Amino acid sequence: MNFNQMLENYATLLVHHGVNIQPGQTLNITGEIIHRDLMTKVAQKAYKRGAKFVNIDLVDPWHARQRILESAQEEYLQYVPQFIPAKFNELVDTNGAVLRFQGSEEPDSLSDLPPTKVNTMMSHYRHSLKRYYEDGVGKSKVQWTVAAAATPKWGKKVFPQLDEKLAFQKLWEEIFHICRVDRPDFLELWEKHNHTLQNRAKKLTQLKIEELHFIGSGTDLKVKLSRKSVFLGGCAIGARGVPYECNIPTEECFTTPDYRGTTGKAKVTRPFLVNGKLIKGLSLEFTDGKITNFDAAEGKETFKAYINTDPGACRLGEVALVGIDSPIFQSGHVFEEILFDENAACHIAVGFAYRFCVEGGDHLSPRELEEIGCNDSNVHTDMMISDEQTDVYATTFSGQRIPLIIKGNWQI
Repeated sequence: MNFNQMLENYATLLVHHGVNIQPGQTLNITGEIIHRDLMTKVAQKAYKRGAKFVNIDLVDPWHARQRILESAQEEYLQYVPQFIPAKFNELVDTNGAVLRFQGSEEPDSLSDLPPTKVNTMMSHYRHSLKRYYEDGVGKSKVQWTVAAAATPKWGKKVFPQLDEKLAFQKLWEEIFHICRVDRPDFLELWEKHNHTLQNRAKKLTQLKIEELHFIGSGTDLKVKLSRKSVFLGGCAIGARGVPYECNIPTEECFTTPDYRGTTGKAKVTRPFLVNGKLIKGLSLEFTDGKITNFDAAEGKETFKAYINTDPGACRLGEVALVGIDSPIFQSGHVFEEILFDENAACHIAVGFAYRFCVEGGDHLSPRELEEIGCNDSNVHTDMMISDEQTDVYATTFSGQRIPLIIKGNWQI
């Protein structure tokens, strides 16, 4: 199968299975200028499927850098014009759809800037979209999908031994394979994969797990769950009653923990980006639900600024299980892109928690959510904590200790 056909398949997957556009629905697509051709292809397929309107936001990776360097006053970095949240609030009100492409033309454009300034700009932007994240994402009122698009410089990071042109081609090949669009029956394969993840998540929920225990090199971490924690995997169901895939690719079964019961230490097994800076060699210690100590080989100041964004930024909002059967892990590559790397390993996330992973979460008040340890924050980022030597055990509310993952392999 040639490149053009696989790209067509990929666009079809994102429209039909990803955001699953419905007749009369509005779609907002965000990506960098380098992704323009792919976004145009996606928009065309969305219109053919009955979309009422498709908006394309083209982002220039140098614009954020320019703003931070040239702002006359640091407080200006807090400013977010009202038309930005207004657009996303309308998508919530109309049960629209959102597709965002990851993969930067300039992956290092923010990496050398002052961490506090970058965090100020990013956190205030995210805070301005609080309703979108709480209701659109948290309550599934918007059908949203995050996907990837290759760029030459991203490719060079994954395949440093190749020149940029070949690395770019190779990265696209990996994306196509991992997303199963290099095969003619890709939609059927995704339906089968979705069924596998949903069945696995259902079994995990039925176990009534009180605590997850991660054991690996440098990791001995216990994560408490509430009696209302629900595991999810595969497609979510939106307000229109149709399924959609939040992440493409996806290999995880995840839930919302009771953040107050996180204790122990964890060694992060893959680097990850925070505000444009790659965090490497991170180790964490949790006490009574909070990060109380950490160290990093690279990006320590950036991570420090991030987890001090607000009181919930140093507490867990998500815990996810991923086995080494994941095609991303099987590829043997570290992608330095959270969309892919989080689906190669078990992970935890600091920051806001997903209400849809709490039984009846859509109808619980903020006080009721706090009572079960559902974390609230303006930020959210994932950190991978497993490899082929990691074991994960579950202790149920009835006192049973059950192996879930041994040496990276699923046991259920």
